[in-house]
Amino acid sequence: MKVTCAWCQREGQPASLGERAPLDDPAETHGICRRHTLELLDRLPSRSFPGVRLLLVVSPREPGLYEYLQRELAGVSGVKVMLERRQRRIERRLRQGEVSALGYTVIRFGRA
Repeated sequence: MKVTCAWCQREGQPASLGERAPLDDPAETHGICRRHTLELLDRLPSRSFPGVRLLLVVSPREPGLYEYLQRELAGVSGVKVMLERRQRRIERRLRQGEVSALGYTVIRFGRA
């Protein structure tokens, strides 16, 4: 079966995602490409951080920055500051954040 991204197809973009079994079946089925998966995830609220729209993940090498952001953003609704807990740099996050040169990563949830 030929697999296509229905969202890319609707936009008039190249939509082929390859093939899947049964390979002798010429029919078309639909999947979702990486770009549209990430766009969809950006719109969803976080299950891990309910009510959080903006998550700031600070490098453990920047404890002063972490304390500063914690203090300054303590009363701001929908914002959470946390220290990076991962020991290895294996990327497990479904949502990719925007890395700041200041030592933290910004992850947004529930974008319109």
